[in-house]
Amino acid sequence: MLTSMTAMKPEGAEPRQGRLLRVVERAGNKLPHPVLLFAGLLVLVGVGSTALALGGASVTIPGSDEVVLVHGLFTGEGLRWLLTNAVTNFTGFPPLGTVLLMVMAVGTAERSGLLRATVQSTIGRAPRSVIPYAVAFVSLQGHFMGDVVFLVVPPLAAAVFRNAGRNPVAGLIGSFACVSAGYASGFTVGTLDALYAGITVKAAAILPGYDTVATHILINYFFTATSSLILAMVGGFIIVRVLEPRLPRPEGYIDHEAESPLTGREIQALVIAAAVGSILVVAALATWLVPGSPLRGANGALIASPFLSSIPPMLFVVFLIPAIVYGFLVGSFTRTEDVPNAMGESLKAMSGYIVLMFFVAQMIATFTWSNVGILLSVKLATALEAMGLDGFAGITLFILLICILNLFILSGSAMWSLVAPVFIPTFMLLGLSPAVTLAAFRIGDSTTALVTPMNVYLFLILAMMQKYEPKTRFGTLISRTSLFVIPFIVAWTLVLAIFYFLNLPLGPGAAVRLH
Repeated sequence: MLTSMTAMKPEGAEPRQGRLLRVVERAGNKLPHPVLLFAGLLVLVGVGSTALALGGASVTIPGSDEVVLVHGLFTGEGLRWLLTNAVTNFTGFPPLGTVLLMVMAVGTAERSGLLRATVQSTIGRAPRSVIPYAVAFVSLQGHFMGDVVFLVVPPLAAAVFRNAGRNPVAGLIGSFACVSAGYASGFTVGTLDALYAGITVKAAAILPGYDTVATHILINYFFTATSSLILAMVGGFIIVRVLEPRLPRPEGYIDHEAESPLTGREIQALVIAAAVGSILVVAALATWLVPGSPLRGANGALIASPFLSSIPPMLFVVFLIPAIVYGFLVGSFTRTEDVPNAMGESLKAMSGYIVLMFFVAQMIATFTWSNVGILLSVKLATALEAMGLDGFAGITLFILLICILNLFILSGSAMWSLVAPVFIPTFMLLGLSPAVTLAAFRIGDSTTALVTPMNVYLFLILAMMQKYEPKTRFGTLISRTSLFVIPFIVAWTLVLAIFYFLNLPLGPGAAVRLH
């Protein structure tokens, strides 16, 4: 049975950290309802952007002569923009469609019994003590899936923990923390890496005479692969030693002994469903790998391609079809109507999330349209540049700057496009390769996403967590995810320091120093 750490240790055993987490939790829980919070932020951005616009605020994009003006929301132009774009801001908000699509598929897999059978027959068989580290490692490899990883891996991790007799909330939060705080690490390569590489090429080209500098898609591969191993150990340790002991026993908790073994019929259905899923995956990969495929990118590119952009609907099919097959084979589905009913039931719990996303979409769209985000990023970046960056101390300050910016701008490609033209040339002039700057950016751009309300997936995890702890509020979630932020920043920065001071290549042909 799980017990609270405070119940196991004498009073005062964890004074500073315990007090700090309680302050974070209380402060977070005093925040208004997320809908009211984002409505207030929308008004704040509107007032701020209007004041800046009336004052003639503008900013020059680094590396170009383009001058960007700040637009005010509470002006004639702003009100016209908001009224004509409010619906499309909402319906075109990228996380919304992806979330609802995957919730339908994963929810159907859960209701058919496929999810439980899969977990119980695979990673659920791992030794109980190994599971947190396995979950952390798998979670750290997920960025190649894009944002879909937030919808698939954390709930699976919760199921793995539950089936092993561990706290499912620990699996849910631990997996989310590793997915989010280590988002740009891992052995995998995906669209994110392609976007980073494209922006890096342009930023490095600002300086003449550096045509041979490595700026390809794998310039950080050795660094990211190594980082995922270290962060998996750190993440697993925090889950086991810090997070899980603090959690109350959740409602809906199922002891390992209470789980009945799979029947022969369930095993047979699982094998058939797995075969169907494998066929679908192979078929999808074939359409991507075959030369001349319409799912390839320009000039036959594999990474920057429609295939990687189409992962959400393809995963929807890969989850849904095997779930349907399994459901009918074991009898959890007996009528064709059961499938759309299961999909509909899965969406019922998302009504509050949908309402929230309307206000989140308006606030983020306004933040982008008004150019306040660009102004903030460029001003902070320029201030840090003026401090006289030099060596690893400058790299460390750059990481901290990106950590701060990441609290406001969650799009990694958007932020990299803003700061790369400033800092890549700056560090190149100091003798450091673009690979070092990008590696530092990956650290800052991932870690602090765990504690910012701008991360819409925090509210999705909150909804999932309330399945086990119905009264949990946002502050409680933040106090738990915050446990991972500093350890991940420190551990990941130390990994970069090892590469830096030992002059190890960060990727194929990507040395730390230019000369």
